[in-house]
Amino acid sequence: MKIRTLLFVTSYPPRECGIATFAQDLVNAMNKNFAGNLNIEIAALEEMGKPANPKEAPVTYSVNPFDIDNCIEFAQQINDNDKIDLVCFEHEFGLYGGEYGYNLLAMLSLLDKPFVVRFHTVLPYPDLKCTKVVSLISALAAKVLVMTRSSAEILQQVYHVPASKIVHIPHGTHAHIVEDLLALKKQYNLEGKQVLSTFGLLSENKGIETAIRAMKDIVKHYPDAVYLILGKTHPVVCAREGEKYRNSLEELVASLGLQKHVRFVNSYLSLNTLLDYLSLTDIYLFTSKDPHQAVSGTFVYAMSAGCAVISTSFVQAREMLEDGAGCLIDFNNADQLAANALKLLGDPGLRQQMSSAAIEKTRSSIWENVALAHMGVVSEVLAADKLLPNLPPPYLDHIDRMTDEFGMLQFSKHDVPDPEFGYTLDDNARALISMCMYSNELKPSSFIHALCRKYISFIGYCQKPSGKFFNYVDIDGEFSAMNEEVNLEDANGRAIWALGYALSSHRNLPFDAVQDCLSLFRQSFHWMESLSSPRAIAFTIKGLYYFLQYKQGERAAEILQILAAKLYTYYEEEADENWHWYEAYLTYGNAVLPESMMIAYLVTGNEAYRKVAEESLAFLCSKTFTDSHMKLISNKTWYHRDTAQPSEDGGEQSIEVAYTMLAMNTFYNITKNKSYLEKMRLAFSWYLGNNHLKQLVYNPLTYGCYDGLEKNNINQNQGAESTVCYLIARLLMEQWNKHKYVTTKQNSLEPIRLGIN
Repeated sequence: MKIRTLLFVTSYPPRECGIATFAQDLVNAMNKNFAGNLNIEIAALEEMGKPANPKEAPVTYSVNPFDIDNCIEFAQQINDNDKIDLVCFEHEFGLYGGEYGYNLLAMLSLLDKPFVVRFHTVLPYPDLKCTKVVSLISALAAKVLVMTRSSAEILQQVYHVPASKIVHIPHGTHAHIVEDLLALKKQYNLEGKQVLSTFGLLSENKGIETAIRAMKDIVKHYPDAVYLILGKTHPVVCAREGEKYRNSLEELVASLGLQKHVRFVNSYLSLNTLLDYLSLTDIYLFTSKDPHQAVSGTFVYAMSAGCAVISTSFVQAREMLEDGAGCLIDFNNADQLAANALKLLGDPGLRQQMSSAAIEKTRSSIWENVALAHMGVVSEVLAADKLLPNLPPPYLDHIDRMTDEFGMLQFSKHDVPDPEFGYTLDDNARALISMCMYSNELKPSSFIHALCRKYISFIGYCQKPSGKFFNYVDIDGEFSAMNEEVNLEDANGRAIWALGYALSSHRNLPFDAVQDCLSLFRQSFHWMESLSSPRAIAFTIKGLYYFLQYKQGERAAEILQILAAKLYTYYEEEADENWHWYEAYLTYGNAVLPESMMIAYLVTGNEAYRKVAEESLAFLCSKTFTDSHMKLISNKTWYHRDTAQPSEDGGEQSIEVAYTMLAMNTFYNITKNKSYLEKMRLAFSWYLGNNHLKQLVYNPLTYGCYDGLEKNNINQNQGAESTVCYLIARLLMEQWNKHKYVTTKQNSLEPIRLGIN
């Protein structure tokens, strides 16, 4: 399949401007996630009156947007280049010559290639000439991209751009984890300080003087407060008037006696340094004077860093700071700014609440998701197959973060483990399976062995003298009352699955760990036959099958046959011509039921078991797969036999994807039917954004997995179940790749191309 080539026409580093930084971040994200399937080139826009910068990859073209002849010549060059499939223009009025950037329109009118354009500014009250230029550019474009909902509405209502042509993709953000904030403040000579900050290229419309005046009142109550003004003067401003604005700010600081409380960091900051400064900021101040400013990268970067934000009421701030995610103030109002800052400095709990809300608001717009959204636009414009990100590396950072000396914790708040709810046997059993898979698919290590020992030890801790297991353990190691209130059969079956799988992985585990698993498994033989829950039976069948890979005998095959017959009976009693299932509803972990029936066929040779396995898996797939993506059974409603099903999205969880992929892998290994491999790959694409929100469900920063896909948002918590199930799914893709199966368009299932980093 052809590798697509995109040409971005934009300002680009080493040029110092916000759009150049934006373009570089976007291109880096797209290259990172689609390497090998995509080629990106840059046509760098020159600055007025300055020579072009030397061309270095990925810059392959240079165009003078203030020279109409050069614009026309550039359009012809692009037309003559057969390799370029799509051109992407970054638009800001000051970037192009001619009235309202008319030179761009001349260039576009001659372009034979399809193109998309992103308007960084959409003026709400344009004059007639501006309206015509923007409307004509939009008419020529295949798609028009904007970064706020307000901009999309203005394009429709004022410029009469059809809604079908407009795509809202938010400004990308960087997530940044700081383990030791106190150490970071010390590193930047801010130890013990309450830090307020602003960053960006300085110009008069930034309104920095408003924040400086507010500091006079702030330091009266908080003498340890420091205001950081981060960034050099805008190059265009500097060329026109030198450091006049910065000098005026320094004079204002001196006149107010704030020299110890206001610091100028007069440099163009690297990304890592900038993110450090934002991470140590207690309150971020955005004081722009322009009410019509559509979007600010500095603003969203501060939110994504978890800053409590005080901002003037420009378009993006009104959208982003609703619902208590920050404070809005009037323009040029130092008194309001000071009052809000004093309130936040005096209420750490409120600051933390705003910080969490800001992070949650911006996590959907991390650069990886923004890159994914752009590839969706590319695929649509070029009528190409859907292209999803390359397989992420199977790192164990969040697994390690969620595991303490006792075992794996159950929940987290965002990516921070939350010990309040303690541990479960369920999570530690699944964690053991994932670590054994890691050893089998990649390589064993002392770190993996240490984690395995912890999870095995936890399973042993939960085993009662009867051989059965408790499930819920609080943070103090006590068995909670929930163990007496809920049915623990499924948890017990899951423990058997984990122990059996560990035994089957004995070649990649330490001898002592294998012997511990064997001892725990043997103590459970006498109660297995009594199981009645379908999933508990299914988990146990899997555990017994894996036990038989390690050691024949000890009644394992006999018990497996008893349980398989019981599960088969459930199916016979419940199924009819329209309902091929073991119960009157589909709930959680459904795929383990047909998988266990197929395993029972493999052990017993009973063809009836295979028939039921294939029928029930096909039935499940009919409820969970479309031609292009997987739509999971919602945990809010489940899927009931005799109830009309709601069409509402949401309630989709990682466990369903992992269990479905496990079943597909088992079915392929037994039948060699490649359609199971295709569904396995399609299922995994759910994590990569092939879902109704078109967002990543795994976290590329922490290597954890979000807890759920809701109707309008991703649940930002990254607990044990979702993260371990994601890792299991990701490791199954190692199996998928070993089959060296190449998709062809042989049926209605659209291929999803996945690469490998």
